[in-house]
Amino acid sequence: MSNKVSGSCLCKEVCYEVEGDFKGFMMCHCSRCQKASGSAHVANIFTAPENVKFTSGEDQIKRYNLPEPPVFGKCFCTNCGSVVPYLNGAGTAMIIPAGTLNDDPGIRPSANIFWPDRADWYDDGVQAEHCDEFPVRK
Repeated sequence: MSNKVSGSCLCKEVCYEVEGDFKGFMMCHCSRCQKASGSAHVANIFTAPENVKFTSGEDQIKRYNLPEPPVFGKCFCTNCGSVVPYLNGAGTAMIIPAGTLNDDPGIRPSANIFWPDRADWYDDGVQAEHCDEFPVRK
């Protein structure tokens, strides 16, 4: 699927564009992704490295590589801490945190990976009340 979309970190210091084919979209539930995101899973879109162009703030990006496994890492804005696109450990793909996109990428998740490792509370969270804003509590 080929598309052109833009994205940014929370403070908009780091901005980027993606143009080209997306190779996949997966939700990862592994314990490392839970720790890295502070959430139940990450939502990552994969594309070729040459498809991502940083339009501002590239000097604000810091990378953290986990010592084991050597393929696990993440990049984030040093100003707001938001994750931003990063090159995978093998150097073969850019990983785009889907929540940083400003536009609909036109691709949908195809897999929930490391499903047995999902957070104990994940299934209950999906079934919990859905609200447009903060729920009104009495």
